Amino acid sequence: MKITISGRQTTVPSDIVPIVEKKLAKLDKYFKDDAQATVKFKNERDKEKIEVTITAGGCMFRSEEVDETYQNALDRATETIVRQIRKNKTRLEKRMKDVSKNELFAEAVEYEEESEFDIRTKSFSVKPMTPEEAILQMNITGHDFYMFRDGDSGEVCVVYKRRGNGYGLIIPQK
Repeated sequence: MKITISGRQTTVPSDIVPIVEKKLAKLDKYFKDDAQATVKFKNERDKEKIEVTITAGGCMFRSEEVDETYQNALDRATETIVRQIRKNKTRLEKRMKDVSKNELFAEAVEYEEESEFDIRTKSFSVKPMTPEEAILQMNITGHDFYMFRDGDSGEVCVVYKRRGNGYGLIIPQK
């Protein structure tokens, strides 16, 4: 697994880097060699915050934890990611097997930043999948919505959490 460590508005303590590498090395058993991990450190008020994002085979796992020390936050973040993996193991195994076929159809999406508003820009590959797989990915990332390319129609769609316990699907009109 390739690990990228960075600090936002703070310097990363040199003694925590080997600990991060050791903790994330334990997650290698769940992923192939193409997995990439991004670890971001940030001080938030009197607490220390860590964000861990792992991308592998078209799936993304993300955890954000705040604690008294970076090490405690790292422990909780890795536990959260392991829990996400175990919770969705069978679906993820099926998805990881199918991803090699779908890689050919992946398309990068980029968003432009408008100067009038404070917009955080992200770009990612839009993978062909079913709405059920998109809901799984949305739940794993902890977001309220998820954009994906429908594997059957090829259209870019959005799934989202509705008030209550339901989900919604937005399909573009032709």
